[in-house]
Amino acid sequence: MQLRIIFLGTSSAVPTAKRGLTSIAVQRGGELLIFDVGEGMQRNFLKSGLGTNRRMKVFITHMHSDHVLGLLGFMQTLALNGRDMPLYIYGPDILKEYIDVNTRLLNVNLTYDVYFTAVREEGVVVKEKEYTVKACKAEHSINSYAYCIEEHDRPGVFYPEKAMALGVSKGRLWHRLQHGEDVLVDGRLVRSSDVTGPRRRGRRIGISGDTRANKRLEEFFKGCDLLVFDSTFSEDEKDRALETMHSTAREAAELASRAGVKMLVLTHFSARYDDVSKLVKEASILHSNVVAAEDMMVIDVPYPSSDQ
Repeated sequence: MQLRIIFLGTSSAVPTAKRGLTSIAVQRGGELLIFDVGEGMQRNFLKSGLGTNRRMKVFITHMHSDHVLGLLGFMQTLALNGRDMPLYIYGPDILKEYIDVNTRLLNVNLTYDVYFTAVREEGVVVKEKEYTVKACKAEHSINSYAYCIEEHDRPGVFYPEKAMALGVSKGRLWHRLQHGEDVLVDGRLVRSSDVTGPRRRGRRIGISGDTRANKRLEEFFKGCDLLVFDSTFSEDEKDRALETMHSTAREAAELASRAGVKMLVLTHFSARYDDVSKLVKEASILHSNVVAAEDMMVIDVPYPSSDQ
């Protein structure tokens, strides 16, 4: 199952010539999970070729304009491109009012149904057959949530010779065993675990939204394969980071290192940094695998090499 991150916007409060406002798309197979929708993000969305009529969920971390102002434009763009599949939106209670009022005032005619779920507390926000999305309170100037996508464990490697030895003929029963189901063969139960290796863990992707780094988020993001974290400022602007309730690149790296994160992606850069290599350098002192997000950057998240 392909798992891919596409950065549609990587700036903080204001866009720059090279960076749009915050938006991240996670492509998992045929589904898109979009985190925050900064103003104008639909332009990069269309450039990405992700498609406007596919299974899609939108998660909003908090109600600051650089994270939500583009939602109505994005929704209208989907409609103008003929979307007819439902759109699922998750975020603060007030987001529902924001959508309802603005679609009415702006006469936005949608061609699809919208289903809204308020995120009011920590824990599971979405639970699908193959993955779960969880929320954790962030530490920002207003109510804000970080999110984590957790794939469920997969069945172990399938061993055909073991299935044949147990009298299971090749065909649909093999398929069921491969996918973790137990089957009956001539009235005898054959367990999936009898013909597969140890279960293989799923991948984990963390997205911080705007926040100060703290111990709670460290625990929440523990063991992530990839973590996208607020890195608005360099260390010499730490006072500004404290004042605005954001994080420095070094603080993001400290958290990622303690949490055992495999890859750290810095994002949400202040417009004062035309060149963010300084922030990457600061973070790389504390974490061995750090990159700076760029608009339209794509990162594939593979299964562990020993776990294919």
